[in-house]
Amino acid sequence: MTTTEERVETDQVAAKLSTLDRYLAVWILAAMALGLGLGKLIPGLGAALDSMQVGGISLPIAIGLLVMMYPVLAKVRYNETGEVLRDRKLMITSLVINWVLAPAFMFALAWIFLPDLPEYRTGLIIVGLARCIAMVFIWNDLACGDREAAAVLVAINSVFQVFAFGVLGWFYLQLLPSWLGLPTTSAEFSFWTITLSVVVFLGIPLVAGFLTRTIGEKRKGRDWYESKFLPNIGPWALYGLLFTIVLLFALQGDNIIAKPLDVIRIAIPLLIYFVVVFGASMLIGRALRMNYARTTTLAFTAASNNFELAIAVAIATFGVASGQALAGVVGPLIEVPLLIALVYVALWARKFFTPATNQKVTE
Repeated sequence: MTTTEERVETDQVAAKLSTLDRYLAVWILAAMALGLGLGKLIPGLGAALDSMQVGGISLPIAIGLLVMMYPVLAKVRYNETGEVLRDRKLMITSLVINWVLAPAFMFALAWIFLPDLPEYRTGLIIVGLARCIAMVFIWNDLACGDREAAAVLVAINSVFQVFAFGVLGWFYLQLLPSWLGLPTTSAEFSFWTITLSVVVFLGIPLVAGFLTRTIGEKRKGRDWYESKFLPNIGPWALYGLLFTIVLLFALQGDNIIAKPLDVIRIAIPLLIYFVVVFGASMLIGRALRMNYARTTTLAFTAASNNFELAIAVAIATFGVASGQALAGVVGPLIEVPLLIALVYVALWARKFFTPATNQKVTE
């Protein structure tokens, strides 16, 4: 592809972005600042938000995430997911990166950068074990990834999460450190907390999205559904994202403001983690001759993390004021703006894929 063609294609993709999408990084930073400001200016706000829980799940945050995820999952063409499941290359690569390489890499980073701070170190390891099931849909959509592949990979991650999270937590917090002669961390992860998180944050919007598309297409047809209905509900995904960010930072605003140096120490390994896992996944996808859309989906599902689950598990296991919970909250502080930046990196990287493999980008 020539430089002129690349520029034209980039302009076409940019033109499809709404004002809200185009300046999303600005809105996200503003939402973070607003959350921190509210948490600081309104005494007891964080405690009030934290008190609204059912089974360890924050109701306000759950509402924000459901509003965020429903429009994206309503866009998925569920009748096309069978073809994704037959892509063994994508399935196996995703499982290996998500459940072997990424958690091991986070374990290594946690011990390298936080050897003297066991609470934060444990919190980072928990973040590394919580594979993304929510915000990845936003990043994948903005980067023109494969929606059907994202839905399948997230569903698979969710199943693995329910059954593997506790086992991997025991392995990385107790067994592996003991083998390496390192201090161990005792933690009992609630199977109920993990299951409820997956059901709420993925199950409800997934069923709602599937029913909406099925009923909408049956009654009005696909053209109406995708040209009329989806554009009307689409912006609500970003409204839900911004609402969730405000709540998260209002909840932990005092800790973030009171411990800036600790936040920086937690942020450094997180920054390295997101960049390396994303970059490595893009390179692996290209080396395996995957197309751009699926490589991008592979990269975002690998680099993103389920911070809502990580925070819920940390609070349920160690307490709301714990260092583990603070490490969980610093996760989206770094992940959200960085993943927005990586959306633009992904769009730039399209030129390294052949034109034939970029077919889904301009659909």
